[in-house]
Amino acid sequence: MTNQRLMIVYGVPPEHLDAVLHAMAAAGAGVIGEYTHCSFSNAGTGRFLPSDAANPAYGARGQINQEAEVRVETFCDRDKAKAVVQAIRAAHPYEEPVIYLIPLLEEADL
Repeated sequence: MTNQRLMIVYGVPPEHLDAVLHAMAAAGAGVIGEYTHCSFSNAGTGRFLPSDAANPAYGARGQINQEAEVRVETFCDRDKAKAVVQAIRAAHPYEEPVIYLIPLLEEADL
């Protein structure tokens, strides 16, 4: 059995996109055969309400905030997922970035 692959999905402010993409690729995400740094992204809006104990990179505590974000989709082998998530968190400006890890069904498993 091959190493399971995971889709990784997260949002990031546009001005931090390149830094986070580079960090996740350096940790092993986005490899397809002889290609690296593979991902897909689209623009959107993130919304959040920081608590009084939060330290928001954008917005203010106690106020609902909306920020332009880029949704990024990439993938990695499960054995690299912890390092990739750590790299995303280290390069990401948010105190609590939301990162989804979704198991993928490989074509060979159909």
